[in-house]
Amino acid sequence: MAFARTMRVLSATALTGSLILTVAPSASADQTRRDQWALDALQAESAWGISKGQGVTVAVIDTGVNADHVDLRNNVLTGKDFVDGDDDASPVDDDHGTGMASVIAGHGHGAGAADGVMGLAPEAKILPIRIHYTANTGIADEIRYAVDNGADIINVSQDLRDSRFQSGAVPEDIEAISYALQNDVLIVAGVGNLGERRVGFPAMSPGVVAVGGVTEDGSIWEKSNYGPEVLLTAPATDIVGAGWPGNKLRIADGTSDSTAFVSAAAALLRSKFPDLTAGQIANRLVKTAVLPGSAQGISLPDEKYGYGSIRPLAALTEDIPAGSKYGPLKDPISATASPGAGKSGEDYAAENEKADQKQMIFLIVIALLGLAVLGLIVFLIVRLARRNKDKDGGPGGSAGYPQYGQQPVPPQQIPYQQPISPQQNPYQQQSTPPHGQWPPQQ
Repeated sequence: MAFARTMRVLSATALTGSLILTVAPSASADQTRRDQWALDALQAESAWGISKGQGVTVAVIDTGVNADHVDLRNNVLTGKDFVDGDDDASPVDDDHGTGMASVIAGHGHGAGAADGVMGLAPEAKILPIRIHYTANTGIADEIRYAVDNGADIINVSQDLRDSRFQSGAVPEDIEAISYALQNDVLIVAGVGNLGERRVGFPAMSPGVVAVGGVTEDGSIWEKSNYGPEVLLTAPATDIVGAGWPGNKLRIADGTSDSTAFVSAAAALLRSKFPDLTAGQIANRLVKTAVLPGSAQGISLPDEKYGYGSIRPLAALTEDIPAGSKYGPLKDPISATASPGAGKSGEDYAAENEKADQKQMIFLIVIALLGLAVLGLIVFLIVRLARRNKDKDGGPGGSAGYPQYGQQPVPPQQIPYQQPISPQQNPYQQQSTPPHGQWPPQQ
């Protein structure tokens, strides 16, 4: 059964953290809001005085969203279920997608919305997309659906990388990511929860904002995956969210939640700066990110922190030049070009292996040619020296001739090591990271 296969994949790779505690809604409202420590760390109250995400749609590609939850009601649009093929994207046996939606756009309930779960962008809308992922199909259809149905941001709190494929994606996935960025839709994805130097898919792909997780003191969460693709970090531990079924709550750890916080921060910015491109929104988040005191002095971007943890208030208020269209993201036109569209993942793996073999053979041939040229030069020098010796009568000749064992050796010719002029890249920085403090002070 397709759904069963899908859930087996998701249960093995979802970015849900090591701790998931589902609780009844009987917990006091004050306690629920107090438990949302990340809102204080992200200075949410101050940010809401400027933007709450109004007019922005965030697609949540996940396990479905409980649109009837009291803290999400009226903020969830009609989406699509890619498992059953209809427009009811409700969850079946997993509250992961509901939790992510609430971290982004939960609005609380009760007098003054003082009860329940509050998201970082409480006036944004959620486009729920229940994922149907297999190693052969990827998530291209889900991404394209989100783009074509009004999403401004796509949240993928999943690690969908399949060990069968070196690239972690079928060609259609890469083309869909390129399609999203070219249509000014920002994709945000989590790096994974294994604590390994291995960034999951789609976070590993060019054009995607890859998000790691930090703890309450701003230091990297020990289970947050890492690698050169990491761009930003956000809170990942003890995150309160909406649950399923009914009005339950959930508490979890994971870069899933970090991803949702970054998507919500992007929603605040897209509402405030509607003329900025997706890449320029990412640029504001990067330029205002901060490191904890324990990480000061590291070179950026760091494989664990990226450029640091998001600061939504600073991103909304600081004077940041718009920058280039794609900002810190790689241009999908060049970086994700897929001349072999339509090939399977196995084809790509085989082609990569062949390319590596060809490159190794090429380097060996170049090295052998270099040695041959060097040997020829030495032979000619020795031959010329002997000829001069014979011409001048041997050792009794002029005193200025070189002595054997003291001949100047010509420099070795090393092919293909021409000097390269460094190109200016505002995102390849700097030994001194931005100054800041986590959590930021009000």
